Amino acid sequence: MSKFWSQVVRDLEPYVPGEQPQIEGLIKLNTNESPYPPSPQVIKLMTHDAIDRLRLYPDPNSKKLKNTIANYYAVNADQVFVGNGSDEVLALAFMAFFQQENPLLFPDISYSFYPVYCNLFGIKFNTIALRDDFSIDFSDYPRRNGGVIFPNPNAPTAIGKPLADIEKLLQQNTDSVVLVDEAYIDFGGETAISLVDQYPNLLVVQTLSKSRSLAGLRVGFAVGNVQLINGLDRVKNSFNSYPLDRLAEAATIAAFEDDSYFKACRDRIVATREWTVKALESLGFSVLPSQANFVFAKPAANNAAELAQQLREHKILVRYFSAARINEFLRITIGTQEQMQHLIAVLKNL
Repeated sequence: MSKFWSQVVRDLEPYVPGEQPQIEGLIKLNTNESPYPPSPQVIKLMTHDAIDRLRLYPDPNSKKLKNTIANYYAVNADQVFVGNGSDEVLALAFMAFFQQENPLLFPDISYSFYPVYCNLFGIKFNTIALRDDFSIDFSDYPRRNGGVIFPNPNAPTAIGKPLADIEKLLQQNTDSVVLVDEAYIDFGGETAISLVDQYPNLLVVQTLSKSRSLAGLRVGFAVGNVQLINGLDRVKNSFNSYPLDRLAEAATIAAFEDDSYFKACRDRIVATREWTVKALESLGFSVLPSQANFVFAKPAANNAAELAQQLREHKILVRYFSAARINEFLRITIGTQEQMQHLIAVLKNL
């Protein structure tokens, strides 16, 4: 601990990202990346002219990208905000909306960045326990609060909530921002973007990292009421006026425009997920219902930590969480069909 650290830094417990080892022949099923490359249209962007223009600042407002996202989701461009990955968009939203007198509410088992941001920005928070089946219970949320945030589908459980339940929450919680974190929405859920015109306190955040295979470019966006977007812009322009580089913006536009490629990759992942669930269940695993590009699975022997280590010895990485209630589960990203068949073969031997 450095004597030069501020007290805030001393008190922080930083978020721990998934491991990114450089091991040859590794099957990496621990960080929910796509097993498929980005759209072929992205490759066409890497021209000499595009690289030459990297000497110039990008458009600070990313107008072309905002228009592309707006057209895709049938909203107005002034309802769209873009940032350097959805984590940055979330961080700016925490600063813009959740530094309130009343506490922020989110599930007790959820994206572990939420309490990190709260501690970093001095935000009070309360966690709401998931049901025994690990689903979110919205009946506990209508109370005095400074905001509500939850992933849909949730992470690391992969369980999604129907749009009707989210709308009911919005009808009951009208005095604070409700942020729906939709990092995995494309794999089986229904986006809440269709509700932003009806509920001025709704902000929906998505990422290009998962379903559109652009984790390495770091692009995220938010859709909501114009006043919410203006609030995000005020924070962004006080922090980083140029969050997206030229290549990231161009690649994201290409990814949205190549919708058939996106759907084909998504459908392959969903089909492989369903195959994997059945294969794991045949080996005695209990698998929570998934609407994401990963599954949350409990081995019959309740030896999740040991099994994660054994898989690692076979060059297969999965994610293990030691937290209470979920320390008997493994989070397994859906890879290619061949990768998942290899995983099942190794599990059979183990």
